[in-house]
Amino acid sequence: MRSLELFIDYTCPYAYLASVQAEAAARRAGAALSWRPFLLGGVFKAVGTPQRLFEALSPAKARHNGLDMARWAARHGVPLRMPEGHPYRSVEALRATLAAGCDPAVIHGFYRAYWAQGRPVSDPETLRAVLTDAGHDAAEVLARADAPATREALREATDRAIALGVFGAPALLVDGAELYWGQDRLAMALGEPPVTDATPRPRTGRVLELYWDFSSPFAYLASAQAEALAARTGAALVHRPMLLGGLFKALGQDDVPLLSFGEARQRYYHRDLERLAAWWGVPFRFPSRFPLRTVLPLRVYLALPEARRGAFRHGVFRAAWAEDRDVSDPAVLTELLGDGAAEVLLRASTDEVKSALRSATDRALAEGVFGAPTWVVDGTELFWGQDRIPLVESALTT
Repeated sequence: MRSLELFIDYTCPYAYLASVQAEAAARRAGAALSWRPFLLGGVFKAVGTPQRLFEALSPAKARHNGLDMARWAARHGVPLRMPEGHPYRSVEALRATLAAGCDPAVIHGFYRAYWAQGRPVSDPETLRAVLTDAGHDAAEVLARADAPATREALREATDRAIALGVFGAPALLVDGAELYWGQDRLAMALGEPPVTDATPRPRTGRVLELYWDFSSPFAYLASAQAEALAARTGAALVHRPMLLGGLFKALGQDDVPLLSFGEARQRYYHRDLERLAAWWGVPFRFPSRFPLRTVLPLRVYLALPEARRGAFRHGVFRAAWAEDRDVSDPAVLTELLGDGAAEVLLRASTDEVKSALRSATDRALAEGVFGAPTWVVDGTELFWGQDRIPLVESALTT
């Protein structure tokens, strides 16, 4: 029988969202579900992540993440609101969960208290209420929770999470071997296929804009799915190239976010990309030249007539992220362009095209874009990441 270990802390809204899906997902996959409470603050300390993570985000990213949580909650049909005192202390609730044998009723009760009712889960009244509502003798469980053995069990659970490479919540360990991070990885982790249907639907008048740069592997994965997504939703797809490094500079962010992550997180992302590409059925090989220099291919893209851009875009993405070719090399671009390459490359060096790329990047900045890929629905709703395709699809069909 397959196994799913779900690493949780009550302070994480995405772990809450994972908790409301996990049991049904495990049943569909025929997997035995084990709840693994751990102290997220201890993991953050070990890997150098700010304890108040939300406050460390840029204003644009923090605003997006707030909307993102609300969208996922609506999709799963559960209430979610950010408590005024977030992050509340969770250690007492985690110990009580262990002392209650990781009873799902207790886990769901603490999550409801925190993320639906805004109650501090280490408050004695909340602790007693959750345990009692779940059918436990609250006094007995709390006595066990305060015992040295339970305190040590929580420390050991946190140390195990760190040893496994966990750097955030929720973390999913499948069959004791494959580690995933995030509630949006649950379907992939358990082998549920993605939606790839490209059956055309009549045009609805909806507009889907996709902001991207060839430098992003996640933009590559999004680009590979964008046309099918637009077709099955009846939306008009508009591609918005931008210079991601220029955008990051304007926002005061790291030029290459991946390289700023800790060792465990970098290792995870490399594995995550491989699995995502396999899940979507897209060829992938992380390039030996990273970070990529993409100014020239972006300018070439803008120098092309509209009718030739699609083939060139797919060609460059494939060359960069599946074939490990140097897409900053004019010789590689010449091959991808084919007929008329010299003329297009010459036009790409003009002030007009250089200005067009600057303007495209400025437009992204003005729209609130802070990373790639970014989807914008009808010029108003912004979604960040290729893993937000389900939310984008919902926005386009409701």
